[in-house]
This record gives sequence, structure tokens and C-alpha cells, in this order.
Amino acid sequence: MLYQVVIPAAGQGKRMKAGVNKLLIELCHQPVIIHTLKVFEQDDWCEGIIMAVNEAERERFYALLEEFRIRKVKAIVTGGAERQHSVYNGLKAVKSDLVLVHDGARPFITLEKIHELVKEAGEHGSAIPAVPMKDTVKKVFQGFVDETVERSSLWAVQTPQAFRVSLILEAHEQARAEGYIGTDDASLIERMGKKVKIIEGDYRNIKLTTPDDLLFAEAILSVKGER
Repeated sequence: MLYQVVIPAAGQGKRMKAGVNKLLIELCHQPVIIHTLKVFEQDDWCEGIIMAVNEAERERFYALLEEFRIRKVKAIVTGGAERQHSVYNGLKAVKSDLVLVHDGARPFITLEKIHELVKEAGEHGSAIPAVPMKDTVKKVFQGFVDETVERSSLWAVQTPQAFRVSLILEAHEQARAEGYIGTDDASLIERMGKKVKIIEGDYRNIKLTTPDDLLFAEAILSVKGER
């Protein structure tokens, strides 16, 4: 089954405290975004990558694609003020029936999970990866514990999230018309009353958000023999 993937790459990642777009930070001698793009570059099911970038960084991304020989990028669109806006701009450039939306700062997604998501989205319309919560979760109010949340039904959601293009475009356009900003793309589908299929993700599929995450990322690459 073929798909295209939208990768929003316009955020600055302030929690990384790097002073630059976190996707441009080098991880084992390659920018984070290149590690991510290579997964899709090597996937026979992927027929195209669409990136949404900050206009000020457009030439930098073009240069990286050339340097690291990333050939599957079919379009680079302008990112928006919110991630959701960037994704919508990317979706409008998709030329496929199925699309993945993936965080550029998650370089450790596997082809096995990608293919499982694509198959499930083809059958159910949408599919997302998630992992069961391992920690105790508490609801806090004004600095004190308000409630301990039952965690057996709580899952931490990851990307890529997979959709039929017609469905996710409808969800984005409805949210756009109503001025609604969701927490992720799947939440826009849920908001329309549609069900979203869950598959079990991978705890190694971390999102690089803080400086500590870079240490975990280096450890993962070391285990994979890429350091």
C-alpha cells in the first residue's frame, strides 16, 4: 500500500533551549531531520514526502536534502503559526489516497510500525500508534494532588498518524472554519465523531523535546550501531 507523508518542520522547539530549530541539531553527525527523513526515503511504500518549513529556513532545508541525497521530498510548503496550520498546508500538497503525519523530531519510527499503520488506516480511515502509560498519573490543582488517575486505560500517543486523505482534510477544514486547534491530528477526527484505530507503538519512538532527550537518542543510535 502506497502513501505520502507530511512532516511539519517549522517549529523552533523552545524547550530544547538550543537557539535554533531543534530539527537542525546534529545527532551523531547528522541533523535530526535527516535521521527522520531517511526512514521514509528507504521505505518502498512511501511515494513522497511533503515538508512544512519556516520560510527563513527554506534554503537551509534544500541544502540538507541535497547534501544527504534525500530524493523523495515532493514539495516544501510554508509552515503556519501553529503545527496544525503547517500540517494543513502540507495536506493540500498530498497526491495520494493515504497520508501519514509525522513529527520531524521522532527519528526512531520503524518500517514495521509504518506499514501496520498504513494497513489499518486503509481499513478504518485513521490509525495512530500509542504506548500504555507506565507511570502513575496525578491530576494537580494549585500545586497539590487533586486526583490519582486510573492509568489502565491511558495511552501516550505518538506519530506517525495515518489517515485517508479525504477524511483528514475534512477534519482540518472543519476545525479551520471553527477556529479550533487540536492537540494532535487524530483529535480532529475524534471531534467529528469518528473512531480512531489504535496500534501499540514503540517506547523507543521518542520525540526529541528537551536536551535530555538527545542523550536518550544517542543511546538508541549506539545500540543500533549508528554512533
